[in-house]
Amino acid sequence: MIEMHEPAPSRTGQVAIGLGALGVAAVLAVGAWQIPSNAGYAGVGPDFLPWVMCAAMAICGTLLVWQAFNGGWRDVETPSGAAHGDWHALAWVAAGVLANASLITTIGFVLSCTLCYVLAVRGLRLSEGRAGGGPRTTFVDVVTGVLIAAPVYWVFTKLLAVNLPGISASGWI
Repeated sequence: MIEMHEPAPSRTGQVAIGLGALGVAAVLAVGAWQIPSNAGYAGVGPDFLPWVMCAAMAICGTLLVWQAFNGGWRDVETPSGAAHGDWHALAWVAAGVLANASLITTIGFVLSCTLCYVLAVRGLRLSEGRAGGGPRTTFVDVVTGVLIAAPVYWVFTKLLAVNLPGISASGWI
């Protein structure tokens, strides 16, 4: 009797993710290569951590590709959530990130991060099937965004002496 076997599931997605991880490792290597390697405290230079991250990403990418070619990823659970991505919600989150990146030097760290927070939270609410938010919810989101971004700004600028773009000359906002 001839046994019929099901064809092996396509592993192209798994291989693509592994190759993507190797691509990220290559980009990290290019960035790490451009950092001067002058040894600092304890013989470790500023390029040490980027090279560690590059090596870790390369190892992960290699293992992912190897597993994809040798039977596929093991113990992969069935994904939860919707069968398709929620592009409308993703657009809100992406708009928040892009607005933050493009406006941070214009309107300052606190306001741009607050805007990012408001847009991203709206997208996350929409992804859960809830209403994006009316005027009251948006106001609460703005206040929450400021309450998160302002202390982060103050810690980085006042305590850690990291230069972040502000909107005032005093350096407090």
